[in-house]
Amino acid sequence: MLQTQESLSFSPYKSLYDIVVEEDHELRQINDLVDFSFIYKELEDNYCLTNGRNAICPIRMFKYILLKRMYKLSDADVVNRSKYDMSFKYFLGMDPEEPVIDPSSLTHFRKLRLKDINLLDLLIEKTTEIAIEHGLIEIKAALIVDSTHSHSRYRSRSAAQYLNEQAKAVRKATYEFDESLKEKYPEKPAENDVKESVAYCEKLIDVIEKEEEIREIPAVQEKMNYLKEVVVDCKEGAEVSNDPDARIGHKSEDTSFFGYKTHLAMTKERLIVAAKVTSGEKSDGKYLEELVEKSEQAGLEVEAVIGDTAYSGKDNLILAKEKEFQLVSKLHPILTNERKDTGFEFNKDADLYVCPAGHLATGKRTTKRKDRNSEVQYRFDIEKCKVCPLREGCYKEGAKSKTYTVTLKSTEHKEQEAFQETEVFQELARDRYMIEAKNSELKNRHGYDKATDSGLFGMEIQGATTIFAVNLKRIMKLINQK
Repeated sequence: MLQTQESLSFSPYKSLYDIVVEEDHELRQINDLVDFSFIYKELEDNYCLTNGRNAICPIRMFKYILLKRMYKLSDADVVNRSKYDMSFKYFLGMDPEEPVIDPSSLTHFRKLRLKDINLLDLLIEKTTEIAIEHGLIEIKAALIVDSTHSHSRYRSRSAAQYLNEQAKAVRKATYEFDESLKEKYPEKPAENDVKESVAYCEKLIDVIEKEEEIREIPAVQEKMNYLKEVVVDCKEGAEVSNDPDARIGHKSEDTSFFGYKTHLAMTKERLIVAAKVTSGEKSDGKYLEELVEKSEQAGLEVEAVIGDTAYSGKDNLILAKEKEFQLVSKLHPILTNERKDTGFEFNKDADLYVCPAGHLATGKRTTKRKDRNSEVQYRFDIEKCKVCPLREGCYKEGAKSKTYTVTLKSTEHKEQEAFQETEVFQELARDRYMIEAKNSELKNRHGYDKATDSGLFGMEIQGATTIFAVNLKRIMKLINQK
């Protein structure tokens, strides 16, 4: 049952926060900056208001998730740190002597309370609202757009392989302190059997839990806590070999990743004002319209959009004309003449097409013809086509090859070609580097290079809380610079 009002605190130790949590501490600044009551209002429909035991306040639970992203901690570690870190307790709205939650509550909160909530848009719109209120960004904005990729928790390996890898990391951590533990560890499991790997990891955890001196070492404890989360994730999910929603995306002809993409729109003040999380194979350009609409819903008037060649497709050129903003994206002869409704999408990083099943073309050939438009023919691996679940209507039985042909029609984009040569285009294009730096910040400082949960829903929660934390830090920096 969700309480309709907060209980009063009569702790005699509350004044400790004034001593140990400085005024310039980032968690104190965030508490002063953000009214988190919007979380309560958004989530109250997911709780019962009339019966059952009292639930932990959703604002506190959300703040736990936020701390987890800000400091790259596991569920167990963020709860454990809130036992002794006074800045954490202050941020969570706890009394200094108040006991902490059970880490399992965070898993239930993510899966049960955050469902059916568009958390990503909610949190981004909140930070945009705060930035506008403080006069930190211009209402009439130029958006910088790009996507960043996150590897799946299991990458392209099976769940069993990933479990075994995390178990190895735990063993390695313990060997640095006591190599004799090798004799106590259970026999290693088969490489590709999830059930055996889960059972092995549980036995490994039991052995280490009995070694009191070893289990309390922070380096071992962190690896153990992460392994425990992976085990729970595998036991609760369906018995599949990998992340069910992750897909293979291509960064170049020779470089691919297995995971997700987050499509971002950022202002020149380096605040993310719109985002969309998808599986890894999706092309960047298709989500420009959605990013622009989300930015407008957040209260901005879009005057220009700055992006790479992935955003220069004909549909986006038409969108820019209809919405009257400047599209600062260099033309690509393939993207600008993309055929519609075929399921084939162009990957500008690999410079090749991807079929509806996510397979990258193996090569291409350009045919130049007099008095007619040139053609580019893309070749696909026929052996993959023969067993593809989407082959009906795409692959003809008995065919010895599979190709996809695109006609180049560069004459249709004279206006954009002329715009590319102007000083306005060149001046605006210089700001595109900013979003590359933001992508680096998300990955290197906040762990966004890898998904912490399996599934698209888990990635959306990770994206929402990570972007919220990054935006708040940026807002506080801009306020301090004023």
